[in-house]
Amino acid sequence: MFIDVLKYALIAIFAVAMVFAALNSIRSHRSSDAASVGLYRSWTNIWMGGMLVVLALILMFVFTGSTLSVVVEALFLIMGAYNVFAGIRNRSYYARLQQRSSNGSGKTSGQSA
Repeated sequence: MFIDVLKYALIAIFAVAMVFAALNSIRSHRSSDAASVGLYRSWTNIWMGGMLVVLALILMFVFTGSTLSVVVEALFLIMGAYNVFAGIRNRSYYARLQQRSSNGSGKTSGQSA
């Protein structure tokens, strides 16, 4: 009973992450500012990484512990964790870049005045 509820909750989380990843991807393609494009793409990476992690969790509950299943789950977990990490790193970079450009300083090279 609990496992079934957990499966449905994970599927709902997967669907929400998929929608947010798609929305951020569309926003990044429609944006013209380089900092905004990078910021939206970093959010897309974060949501896609979350999707892969949730997909790995779903596979853990759906399939039995065969060797191939464990390898696929581990690959999804590793790829998802890397996407989340890279997205967070890129988000902090592009947020600083966008903050600098909105302050009007015009410097994007990372050098101090």
